[in-house]
Amino acid sequence: MRHSILILGGTAEARKLAEKLANDPRFDTELSLAGRTRAPAEQPVPVRIGGFGGAAGLADYLRQKGVSILIEATHPYAAQISRNAVEASRHAGVPMVALRRLPWPRQMDDRWIEVDNVAEAVIAVGEKARTVFLTLGRQELLPFEAAPQHSYLIRSVDPVEPPLDIPHAVYLTARGPFAEADEARLLREHHVEVIVAKNSGGPASYGKIAAARALGIDVVLVRRPDLPEVQSVETVDEVLAWLAHALPLK
Repeated sequence: MRHSILILGGTAEARKLAEKLANDPRFDTELSLAGRTRAPAEQPVPVRIGGFGGAAGLADYLRQKGVSILIEATHPYAAQISRNAVEASRHAGVPMVALRRLPWPRQMDDRWIEVDNVAEAVIAVGEKARTVFLTLGRQELLPFEAAPQHSYLIRSVDPVEPPLDIPHAVYLTARGPFAEADEARLLREHHVEVIVAKNSGGPASYGKIAAARALGIDVVLVRRPDLPEVQSVETVDEVLAWLAHALPLK
């Protein structure tokens, strides 16, 4: 018997999990992406792109496709998608597990200022003009127009269009992972004084955090949102172990 698995993805872990399941004859695996990135990385399983129409739409999709297991492996800051997944799982009667990577722990020499949202991050950067490295999603940059005194280095996967209404900004488009040595070089070349980032966890974007620690640079770090309680694991291998117990794999 083949089991239908839907992965709500958008993370490196979701892709690694899809790779593990792609050639397993016991599963029909589909990966769903929100569609925020214009040119998503190639994936090893069939992909659908776009929203479902909230929790009700996702529940309908689970029933129509006969999904056996829902795996929520979205970004740690995708709180609404997480809530929709939990509600849809309950309404459709489809078992669910969440793959949630751990946040980065604070190290002794980290110069972190932790805030709850981007608006607070703007305030935390301060009134004095500084060179600020923004590593947030494109949709979350607009609040920094309220602080035009700073010079900004802005990195995103896709171009920021239209650019922010600020006088001093340099835009970079790049897709991680980013090595610590490369991040340290970037910070020195642009004379960065403060980084604004999310505590995404995982190795792909940790280079800037480690580099900031070594260089004594401040990091304004947006805390993770509260996520709904659900069965969750921290690694791809733990998902595979969970599947082995959740489904009769014979």
